[in-house]
Amino acid sequence: MTMDSAPARPTAQGGTGPAGGSAFAPAPLSGARRSATAIHPPRGPRAEQARPAARVRRVRRRDGVLPLLTADALAAVLTATALPAGAMPLLAAVPLALLLAALHAQAGLYRPRLAPSALLELPALAGRAAVLWCGTGAVVAAVDPGRALGWSVLLTAVCLQAVLACAGRGSVNRLHRRATVRRPASALVVGPGTGAAAVAAALHGRPEYGLRPVGLADTAAAEGADSGVMPVLATHEDIRRAVIQNSVRHAVFTRPPEADERTASLVRLFHDHGCRLWLADPAGTAKVTGMRVAHPADQLWGYAVQPLLPRPARPLERWAKRGLDAVLALVALVAAAPVMAACALAVRFCDGPGVIFRQERVGLYGRPFTLLKFRTLRADEHESATRWTVAGDRGMSRVGSFLRKSSLDELPQLWNVVRGDMSLVGPRPERPFFVAKFTTVHPGYEARHRMPVGITGLAQINGLRGDTSIEDRARFDNHYIDTWSLWQDLWILARTAASFFRFRLGGS
Repeated sequence: MTMDSAPARPTAQGGTGPAGGSAFAPAPLSGARRSATAIHPPRGPRAEQARPAARVRRVRRRDGVLPLLTADALAAVLTATALPAGAMPLLAAVPLALLLAALHAQAGLYRPRLAPSALLELPALAGRAAVLWCGTGAVVAAVDPGRALGWSVLLTAVCLQAVLACAGRGSVNRLHRRATVRRPASALVVGPGTGAAAVAAALHGRPEYGLRPVGLADTAAAEGADSGVMPVLATHEDIRRAVIQNSVRHAVFTRPPEADERTASLVRLFHDHGCRLWLADPAGTAKVTGMRVAHPADQLWGYAVQPLLPRPARPLERWAKRGLDAVLALVALVAAAPVMAACALAVRFCDGPGVIFRQERVGLYGRPFTLLKFRTLRADEHESATRWTVAGDRGMSRVGSFLRKSSLDELPQLWNVVRGDMSLVGPRPERPFFVAKFTTVHPGYEARHRMPVGITGLAQINGLRGDTSIEDRARFDNHYIDTWSLWQDLWILARTAASFFRFRLGGS
């Protein structure tokens, strides 16, 4: 039984192979081409809104995570039952299976791959089996020394579980490959020139990858261009309609999405329609700096390919981050209530009615929300949506200046955190006008919106507040996202609190 789900086989067309493009015959794609060019909106105003959610469910089912979880659980259960009598209670098989799934998830063994291979995963499977059974042996020895597992039993358990897990995953991969060959998913190849055509040729010539290319999305191409074998979609609207009409479930980028702002804008479109994002590298030199990259490495007929995960790749930690935000924000609102009341009274008496200032900002994945702050300008002034800074404004009173310098004007944003508009830690939200402006000027600025925006962040604790370099802020924000962890959030919160108290002590 083979363990690899993408075995090599000769191309039907012959020739030099898809990498050079000579194996990509136009004839087999004639049907796909007609389906891609005949793009029409779905009937009815609700059809487009209903498709994304349904497509998300279909993509998740195709990922094959549940069969892999079942194979791993069976490996753990069979290993526990195969040990000598009395070595391991049968009831312990369930927690062992759960712990094994957690270890495999931590290693990225459930992440999507185009060419999964159980044999290539064998070192990771054996290592996690060793961790699981050594930990189990230590727990058993501590709880019941009389039933401690000997070294021979532990070695047998590790080897047996690794072999069973490898065999089970190989079977799952093989069945998954057969299913994708019978029912390939529609895909768009996103990128310019011959590189995108070569990747599309590889997908067309190798059906075992389970992706059927239906078009090339090249935002730099002239409108109405044609590659000769399939349509080239040059506008954002054409790409959106192609995704809907062809039920596109995968988008394969041939260079990092943040390479230019027009390509980066497609990330949200594909994400909103439930598409799986991949990065294939025809040149072999791409380095992702603005998206989290999953491992282990994957390949598409010799091209390096990796899933792009716009969201943080650790759902449990992401949920923990949201829970921590809600709890800490509620506690902070209660603790800061007297200070906020004093700030509100000071603004009301010194600057007139209208204590809270509301302004539209851009949040996660470019979604707008209303940000709350204490007003720092007098009632007859206003903070414009297209004005970069109000520092030193003549309409700012001494109270407003103090609130802004001490950052006390941002305390109402704790309610934004409770509502879920923001996080305690993340890139600072900006106004839509400046988001559009900075996205066209600073590469990687759009990638800041992969994480929830925050009250404070890595850029802010390094002094990048107010009228400072946007390029530096974007670099710090993207570094925070790429290296994100709960511990880093707590560290940034501690640094923020320390800087606030230093301000108070220095000003007293």
